Amino acid sequence: MNGTDAAPAKEPTTVKEPGAPRHAAPEPEPAAEDAFARFSPAPEENPTGFRRVLRGTRLALLHEWALAAYASVALAVLMTWPTMRYPQYTIPQDTGDPTLQAWQMAWSGHVLKTDWSQLWHSNSFYPEKYSFAFSDTLLGYAPAGLFGTGLEAALVRYNVMYVLLHALAFFGAYVLVRQLGSGKTGAAVAGAAFAYAPWRLAQAGHMHVMSVGGIALALAMLARGHGYSLRHGYRPDQRKPGWALAGWLVAAWQISLGFGIGLPFAYVLATIVLVCLVSYLVHRKWIWSEPKPFGWRLLSFDAIGGLIFAAVGGLMALAYFKVIELHPYAERSDVEVGWYSPPLLGFFTSPAQSMPWGEAHTGARETLGWAAGETSLLPGFVLYGLAFAGLVMSVWKVRQRLLLFGGVVLTIVLAMGTKFFGGRPGYMTLYDILPGWSGIRTPGRLVIWTTLLLAILAAGAVTAFVEQARTVSEDRVPSRPHPLLRLATLIPVVLVLMEGLNVTEHPVVPLQPASMATAQGPMLVLPSDPLMDMKVMVWSTDRMTPIVNGNSGFTPATLGEIRELCKTFPDQASVDRLRALGVKTVLVLREEVKGTPYEAALTAPADGLGLQRTEAQDAVVFTLN
Repeated sequence: MNGTDAAPAKEPTTVKEPGAPRHAAPEPEPAAEDAFARFSPAPEENPTGFRRVLRGTRLALLHEWALAAYASVALAVLMTWPTMRYPQYTIPQDTGDPTLQAWQMAWSGHVLKTDWSQLWHSNSFYPEKYSFAFSDTLLGYAPAGLFGTGLEAALVRYNVMYVLLHALAFFGAYVLVRQLGSGKTGAAVAGAAFAYAPWRLAQAGHMHVMSVGGIALALAMLARGHGYSLRHGYRPDQRKPGWALAGWLVAAWQISLGFGIGLPFAYVLATIVLVCLVSYLVHRKWIWSEPKPFGWRLLSFDAIGGLIFAAVGGLMALAYFKVIELHPYAERSDVEVGWYSPPLLGFFTSPAQSMPWGEAHTGARETLGWAAGETSLLPGFVLYGLAFAGLVMSVWKVRQRLLLFGGVVLTIVLAMGTKFFGGRPGYMTLYDILPGWSGIRTPGRLVIWTTLLLAILAAGAVTAFVEQARTVSEDRVPSRPHPLLRLATLIPVVLVLMEGLNVTEHPVVPLQPASMATAQGPMLVLPSDPLMDMKVMVWSTDRMTPIVNGNSGFTPATLGEIRELCKTFPDQASVDRLRALGVKTVLVLREEVKGTPYEAALTAPADGLGLQRTEAQDAVVFTLN
């Protein structure tokens, strides 16, 4: 044999045990342990139902949208401070319109607990019908009105909703811009700009004007449901019909807060739907392509949501049309629209409540006249700068930037009302042709859309800056931006928020007179004027007793007549008219009536008029027999 050949392998030797087969198979040797097995991931467990729920809850609570919501609320408390310091005693801005809106939420909640069929026939403006539709109703906040009764509950409710509406505005703009393709920092800039623009400080007494978060949130949900973003376009694989339906429901809730802001929003949605429909018809190949654009399920959800939105708007409109039928003078005239139309200077003028700019812009506000509160419409100088930068450097495409800028110019032109070449073409053109538009007397409030478009432009610039910072840092070890560079990316957020700092007053709301708490209704409280009547309305929230007093965007003829007649109360003419209306009690408040035409009622004789006069500490009470 060749020495290099291997020796033949020996057959394995087996030892026969008693009773075993002669040729039994050899025992298998244990497999060698894999040296790397200990480094492999642990086998995936099959979690129980409880653990799945727990894991899903944890993920939901830590989701980006959830974290954004927490931050929105915390920021709102800080930016509106001291609203939540004494919420049961004070109210932001003044004791005028805010008390009216505190009453509105109380009334809608009261109706939900008692008789919802009486929703539009409120306890104020007695004996008028459809009096709840004399102003924007804030009907969407009705669930908040279910909790508590009386003045203290009304104030706490108003202050809580005041803070939350700021939070929703920030959150809505944040998620909208994120859906459109912005980074987190850019979205935070957009949220801050939309929720805390300086012009909003003059509207602190107009909750229906500040309640715009539902607009941005609805647009975000609709875009998410349709798989659309500015940055990536339409992506069919990203369609989520449930989100689209939720967007329509949020839009319906938004319009229920009032037509002053809701009607332009409805026309914006209608324009978007029309553009999508035209695009569908123009691209004829879509009809024969597969899959269909949007998909039948998504289109069905859109149809259902759109019908719900239209139904809510239509049912509310019926009440407002009834008001116009009963009070034709309630419709806005060209002259009235002109009073509230801002010049171009107004978009660079801050309201007095702005901490950084209020005092500096005193002279500019004086040139705007008595309606400076509606015509000081500064969205923010920082926002202007960031939006301009977004025209030069942005994550949005050039065509998209130009469209956004065109939208900014268009909304400013419309918001100028009659100050832009008389408004025709412009705001007054819409006044002439669009149903319901003639009921809006304050064109400057369209600055809401100017602010949102500027915020989207600014978010594109900030996102591009942040992404550029990441690119510059790719060669670093570790490959992430330096902490100082990260802080620098937050500077735009801080600057936008600084322009939103306020010096808004928070006056104490007077307590309800003790005599009013026990007086029989329907009642008239004197003095009666627009400012006083708003206090009377919020005082009435303890029992919702019918009151002749009331305030809205217009004065009903009956109330105007009563105010004039009662300047000589008690006399035969005023007493007869009140008795004919069914009024049971007239309260003449001792302190409030001083210096008014109604002061003589404190000491005037009432003999022979069929009145019972009662002297109380806070009022003289006249009971009509």
